[in-house]
Amino acid sequence: MTSLMKNNNNSLGQPIGFSIENWQPAVHPKGSVKSGRLCQLQPIDIAVHSQDLFEAFLHDANHHNWTYLPYGPFEQLEDFKSWLKATCYSDDPCFFSVIDRYSGKAIGIASYLRITPNVGVIEVGHIHFSPLMQGSAISTEAMYLMMSRIFDDLGYRRYEWKCDSLNQPSCRAAERLGFLFEGLFRQATLYKNRNRDTNWYSILDSEWPVIKSVFENWLKVENFDLDGKQKTSLSKTMANALKGIR
Repeated sequence: MTSLMKNNNNSLGQPIGFSIENWQPAVHPKGSVKSGRLCQLQPIDIAVHSQDLFEAFLHDANHHNWTYLPYGPFEQLEDFKSWLKATCYSDDPCFFSVIDRYSGKAIGIASYLRITPNVGVIEVGHIHFSPLMQGSAISTEAMYLMMSRIFDDLGYRRYEWKCDSLNQPSCRAAERLGFLFEGLFRQATLYKNRNRDTNWYSILDSEWPVIKSVFENWLKVENFDLDGKQKTSLSKTMANALKGIR
């Protein structure tokens, strides 16, 4: 882990970044499974997951969840399978299905992308959580597992999330989950014949122990009532915990 250290001066008196001793490149996340209490992340498998995912996404009848994705919606299963085959079997982006541990069905997708193990930087994206998991503890646990995999298991230094600046639900989710807003990148890209300004967010490995502790306490069974509603606010707890380290 890199620590929150002060920058140094070189022999010329110029400010330089803090020293990182004995750095070892991080590990690529491809092929790894990560399990939690509510869900499991599995490498996407068209033969096993496509039907479940297609049916889960059909719960979004007005295609609301496809607005800020650069593809879809898909009206036919075969079209969806073709997209999965063309897009989701590469090393980067590296896609995972979110499996509901109670039903055993795939109910969402997330991926790692812009994977740069040699400097320990990785991004999360292509997040598509069906209505079956939105607004639930499963969606939070899935994002926690994505983070835990890259920090605890694979040795990354920086975890990024880049959101369409107009996608306010994603922007709010990023801050709720402990990401720091780093800035607005105007006209960063375009998709679906429209402009996209992009908000950049990040979490550093030095911040992860605090964020991890908040997640693990919040995800405990005793933090939820019989209807599955949280007793303690994750947003408030996360914000308070991070005040002392940022």
